[in-house]
Amino acid sequence: MARVQIHLPDHFVFSTDITLYVGHINYGGHLDNALLLSLVSEARARFFKSLGYTELDVEGRGIVVADAALQYQSEAFHGEVMVVDMVADEFRSKGCDLVWRMRDKATQRDVACGKTGIVFFDYAARKAAAVPESFRTRAGI
Repeated sequence: MARVQIHLPDHFVFSTDITLYVGHINYGGHLDNALLLSLVSEARARFFKSLGYTELDVEGRGIVVADAALQYQSEAFHGEVMVVDMVADEFRSKGCDLVWRMRDKATQRDVACGKTGIVFFDYAARKAAAVPESFRTRAGI
């Protein structure tokens, strides 16, 4: 099977710090792989909030996660502060990718990177909806 390759943009529009707690750490003493996605979900919620939205209300539309890909680059440990950078990229008619990277704040060591595919969703009609143009302008490259 081919390895996942994530291509990062030169510019990110959002950055947030997230401290790793004991609950994020697995029996191997480093960041648990399942909880990495939980941290990315927290960063995603903060990203939307920074734009004046919530994941349930982006100009009247919500979002759903369609897919996710990630690539580990190094271990991360309890007490470290992760910097998560994010930007919207690869826009399509009803969605886009949220591309992210995670680094240790103190050392700038790359920890992980990835992308989450999102689709905009009209929860009242229970169907996919067009990307709001204002989101495309404010959140993207």
